[in-house]
Amino acid sequence: MTDSGVATVLMTAPADAAEAIVSGLVNERLAACGNVLPGAVSIYRWEGRIHRDEEAVVVLKTLRRLVPRVLERAAQLHPYEVPELLVHDVADGGAAYLDWVRRECGGPEERRGPEPGGDP
Repeated sequence: MTDSGVATVLMTAPADAAEAIVSGLVNERLAACGNVLPGAVSIYRWEGRIHRDEEAVVVLKTLRRLVPRVLERAAQLHPYEVPELLVHDVADGGAAYLDWVRRECGGPEERRGPEPGGDP
């Protein structure tokens, strides 16, 4: 097992807010991409009551070194007082994909190279 330097951030959000949050993070190069998976139902206890909300699950791909900034910015963009933001380190994966994530979230020197599926 290796340390890829890549992490995923799992987040839930109201479906109407999820795309805007992901777009903001990708635009700011804090995430290479984010998957918005609508149709989640969250059941949770908040302030002594059980709640049921329809949400979207979001999976963000970013660099481990950017995680503190991703968490801070996602919380700023999120409509919830306490948004779900969980970090998972990516031990390994497809080399071309991991390189793409590094380039998209990195500085100008890291952004050189092909897109996924492109010629090396």
